[in-house]
Amino acid sequence: MKNINDYDYKKVLVLGLAKSGVVAASILHRLGAFVTVNDYKPFNENPDAQGLLEQGIKVICGSHPVELLDEGFELIVKNPGIPYSNPLVKGAVEMGLPIITEIELAYQISEAEMIGITGTNGKTTTTTLIYEMLEKAKCQPLIAGNIGTVASEVAEKATKDQTMVVELSSFQLKGIQTFRPHVGIITNLYEAHLDYHEDWDDYARSKINITVNQTKDDFLIVNADQPALMEMVSFTKARIIPFSTKGYIENGASIKEGKVFFMGEPIMDISQIALPGAHNLENILSAIAAVKLKGVDNQSIIAVLSSFSGVKHRTQFVAEVEGRKFYNDSKATNILAASSALKAFDQPLILLAGGLDRGNEFTDLIPSLTGVKALILFGQTAPKLETAGREAGIETIIHVHNVEEAVPTAYELSNPGDVVLLSPACASWDQYKTFEVRGDIFIEAVHKLEKRS
Repeated sequence: MKNINDYDYKKVLVLGLAKSGVVAASILHRLGAFVTVNDYKPFNENPDAQGLLEQGIKVICGSHPVELLDEGFELIVKNPGIPYSNPLVKGAVEMGLPIITEIELAYQISEAEMIGITGTNGKTTTTTLIYEMLEKAKCQPLIAGNIGTVASEVAEKATKDQTMVVELSSFQLKGIQTFRPHVGIITNLYEAHLDYHEDWDDYARSKINITVNQTKDDFLIVNADQPALMEMVSFTKARIIPFSTKGYIENGASIKEGKVFFMGEPIMDISQIALPGAHNLENILSAIAAVKLKGVDNQSIIAVLSSFSGVKHRTQFVAEVEGRKFYNDSKATNILAASSALKAFDQPLILLAGGLDRGNEFTDLIPSLTGVKALILFGQTAPKLETAGREAGIETIIHVHNVEEAVPTAYELSNPGDVVLLSPACASWDQYKTFEVRGDIFIEAVHKLEKRS
């Protein structure tokens, strides 16, 4: 960890705990800051806050009082999940008080170079592929960020010989000041999270923050199949490395005659790739570009891509029960992600979908529902999804209370040879704390069904 003195005697408010807040508060305390932690959960139900108090950190729990802004803080480190509409955050913005997320702190203390991955869809798969390829080539990678490992905790132990592979959400990137990955990736950009961001422009700007501090010595890997995205990043000082699944690119990553190419060099045949779904080619191309820039050999790339079949909660094969194959795609929290998963299968489908209502309709999902023979719905969006399903011509549409109930219902409606796919097209927060919890409940329900069968 870099021994920086930026925080000596600086009065800092850590707003919101969870894993990232706990780690950030502890690091800032060790760096000499005067830290106050504010978390919504009551103190007597908050072991994280209790632990920080034992370290000598001031803790305020039970609410986010706006009066905290009168205490002369010089900086707020905000949990990414707390929206900017929160009264305390809104007040801080109006005062001109700097607000960062923990990813900024991670960058400041890290001795390791960073590869940062963002985009609307494909972040987790791309992050995992890069990590696995670097690991195969013995490049000592570390994995962190939105994928589940707190970036500043990883950065604290990282050395100059290592590379941090960091998944980045728009929530995290909205709160940066100096953050600068040596290699940045934008997998794609579609409308999402408009319940958190002010509008599309705010969401897009947050994503594009990944390159705002990059220099001519850095690289930005970006989806050339989205001309609007290419225009958005045209300001960057980094060297742009484009990738395309639609046409050959001499100076980037692309596909030609059934082969994957990087900078004109053939890397491998598409037929060797184990990961299913055309949408995953975007992830594969951007991952290959990143690791080739780090000097990874083709054999390591081929070894990973010929065996890697996906990450948990992302078109993850769970089990086959009496000829029905069950797949967990709980990470599909928007329409595009669900559409991509649906297109990955040729077999008849039973689709399990629904969740948090963000105010959008599901018209854009209708063309992808062609192969769906039955729709099992839950959560706030069930009525809207039923409307979309009826318009797509699906005759069998059933409402259930939750994912656990949906699994045996899907089994009863299915036949041997069918696929049962959990791909909700919605966030989980109306019923489940995270999409991981939702996916784990699905997996558990499938295994219960498997045992009974």
